[in-house]
Amino acid sequence: MTRFPARAVAVARPRPNLTLMLGAAVLAAGAVMTAAPALAQQATPAANQTILVQPETPTLNLSAYGEVKAAPDMASINFGVVTEATTAAEAMAQNRTRMNEVMRALRSAGIEERFIQTSGLSLQAQYDYVQNEPPRLRGYQASNRVTVEIRDLERVGSTADAVVNAGVNQIDGISFGLINPQQAEDQARMAAVQALQAKANLYANALGVRLAGIRNLSEGGGYAPQPPMFARGAMAMDSAESTSVAPGELTIRVNINGVYDIVR
Repeated sequence: MTRFPARAVAVARPRPNLTLMLGAAVLAAGAVMTAAPALAQQATPAANQTILVQPETPTLNLSAYGEVKAAPDMASINFGVVTEATTAAEAMAQNRTRMNEVMRALRSAGIEERFIQTSGLSLQAQYDYVQNEPPRLRGYQASNRVTVEIRDLERVGSTADAVVNAGVNQIDGISFGLINPQQAEDQARMAAVQALQAKANLYANALGVRLAGIRNLSEGGGYAPQPPMFARGAMAMDSAESTSVAPGELTIRVNINGVYDIVR
């Protein structure tokens, strides 16, 4: 038997088909893109779906106020010293001298330093005006204004007389107030709430509904000192008695607004 030498035999392997691979990739991508709209369609609510909206609770929006009367226990006086001179320095010097006398008079009247406050200080040129001529400087006017708080109402008139005798030539007015208005304000608040509740009950009965509770409550207003009463003509300096001052009564008012829920 004849033997032949062994030889290596090469077996040819088939090459991958690129066309088939690319086609499979395209099909996979298409499947993903097709699934996305399907999912989106499932997330979108149906066109005939009904959304229920709860109606708002009906409400009553009301306002009321409460007032109380109280006797004042303090007063404020606004006054000033006005001087005029041909020069600014002279006008200020005269004003300073007279205001120092006024301060001494206040201390003699028993007014503490903490109740004395400068409220205005000014210096202005004064001109004479003649038709068809330029303004002519006449001089200068200096003004120093002070606000004084008086906590003993029996001293109001005598204090006004004392400062006028010391050099004050302008009194702008006097106002009365409360040192501590908290108690009077709280009484006004109670009266305002009672008035608001009574009004809400009246409306509910008239409408045939029930009050379910208050949703909101807000406050406006409150204690405010009386505006100054101009009293230039009321102070007679040539009288042997002190100037008469009547404090009267103060009105403390609190305004409130409330919103009530109502049910049928």
